[in-house]
Amino acid sequence: MEAENSEVAALVEKITGLHAAISKLPSLSPSPEVDALFTELVAACVPSSPVDVTKLGPEAQEMRQDLIRLCSAAEGLLEAHYSDMLTALDNPLDHLGRFPYFDNYINLSKLEHDLLSGHVAAPAHVAFIGSGPLPFSSLFLATYHLPDTRFDNYDRCSVANGRARKLVGAADEGVRARMAFHTAEVADLTAELGAYDVVFLAALVGMTSEEKADAIAHLGKHMADGAVLVARSAHGARAFLYPVVELDDIGRGGFQVLAVHHPAGDEVFNSFIVARKVICRGFVIFLEYFAKMKSRI
Repeated sequence: MEAENSEVAALVEKITGLHAAISKLPSLSPSPEVDALFTELVAACVPSSPVDVTKLGPEAQEMRQDLIRLCSAAEGLLEAHYSDMLTALDNPLDHLGRFPYFDNYINLSKLEHDLLSGHVAAPAHVAFIGSGPLPFSSLFLATYHLPDTRFDNYDRCSVANGRARKLVGAADEGVRARMAFHTAEVADLTAELGAYDVVFLAALVGMTSEEKADAIAHLGKHMADGAVLVARSAHGARAFLYPVVELDDIGRGGFQVLAVHHPAGDEVFNSFIVARKVICRGFVIFLEYFAKMKSRI
């Protein structure tokens, strides 16, 4: 236990130092200095670690929350940069491997499809919420794993959607015709959610535990019974890079957890949870109300 505590303390100290250095950067746009610091951060967070971020002290918790915010901003700028760079090339989809984390997205889409296919037949209609300017997840799923599925990609940023449309416009007709992009906040999606067989929730939709729980509860309210949610999360030290999806929040949202995957190596960064909407929202509200009344007795 003492050795484990020392390992966690050393990790938190290292990440705190990297957070301080990243916070001082004049810009988070791709540059040699930015790339070097985030590469070092990822290298520190990816190996297996005994750290439990819920047990960190208040200062470390505050640092972690700010670091996730910085990672989100930097990731958005990195993806925008590469989206613009790729679309400026002839045959941009032939050059996707230039993106530094290309292999991560290839591996993640395969893992998610493999785990999903064990619980649901090939979906006809999928939503990806938080698709960004470089929509690799839905693009790879549509190209390599779900050749007959239609994808609706949602992002709150219209500029990101414009970049994504331009990039996907270079795909062949069979893929391009099945990919649509919409500008919306997750909280603004209601009736349309009932049309999807599967909904993917990107790792950075909901930057805090509370925001993530609210997003999942909203999806549970509006998704069709029997539809499947794939929520990306983080585990161990990777929770310094991405928010954690709590399994209790999945259940409170009206979903039954089917599978949880925590990657062991560095080929994939995100954990993900596969869950099925099986309980009508009204029954969930009744259970919550009953639990509150019982606690007052």
